[in-house]
Amino acid sequence: MKPTAPTASVLTTAFYAFYDLHRPAYHAYAAARLPREEAQLSVNQLFDLIASNWTWLMTNQRSSAWAWDRHTRAVAGRAGPISTPAEDAALLHDHLRLSIDRIATVTGTDPARVTTLLAAAHRIRQPAAPACRHA
Repeated sequence: MKPTAPTASVLTTAFYAFYDLHRPAYHAYAAARLPREEAQLSVNQLFDLIASNWTWLMTNQRSSAWAWDRHTRAVAGRAGPISTPAEDAALLHDHLRLSIDRIATVTGTDPARVTTLLAAAHRIRQPAAPACRHA
């Protein structure tokens, strides 16, 4: 028996659930890197893109990762250089105070990778200890 395609109602409900879950973090990230109006415009354009690809995204197991990639590229296009995944994880965790699990959900990755990215970001930010010299 062939599975039936999701109805428009199911697709609409799923889109709004995705929107409600991701929009606050997407906006906070954009607002941390862009002026207020630019951040709002960037997030609005992102959700227009997501909505226009929603049927395809519903079949993609990594829809959050796809959306996060598009979001970070769009913000970088407005703000300057693309940040590294470690820098993004640190911004989301240290500045925006998102938990590791929340960052994993928003970025479409697993918590272990987020933890690794945070460790890398913190290691990079810490200055190297001066070498100990013996007289």
